[in-house]
Amino acid sequence: METIELEIATSRHRFVDLTGHLRRFREPLGDGLVNAFVPHATAGLALIELGSGSEEDLARVLDDLLPRDDRYRHRHGSGGHGADHVLPAIICPTLVIPVLGGRAELGTWQSLVLVDLNPDNPRRRVRFSFLSG
Repeated sequence: METIELEIATSRHRFVDLTGHLRRFREPLGDGLVNAFVPHATAGLALIELGSGSEEDLARVLDDLLPRDDRYRHRHGSGGHGADHVLPAIICPTLVIPVLGGRAELGTWQSLVLVDLNPDNPRRRVRFSFLSG
């Protein structure tokens, strides 16, 4: 198993495109699976289309589902921080992506995106692990 860990700045972005990092990691590899994992309690990973308004749509849906107010029992950090801790139950912190012939088999419009609504943590780690049979 081959693993790399990246540090990603998220201070100005709720969504960070990781597709290029994924492609650079798996390029020399053969067939198998890449497990992408964010080891944080307030971030997740998604496969979405970028640049077509999907980011704004996802942001609106998450804001509707997870309002940043004082309804949460988890109250440390910035206002509404409890919502950040619910996010990984909706946007999972791990994804598995098939790799065939050294190519990540993403759909035509799919991009791997780090989702981070938490303004209290401006840096995130992302791990890619390649498993082959």
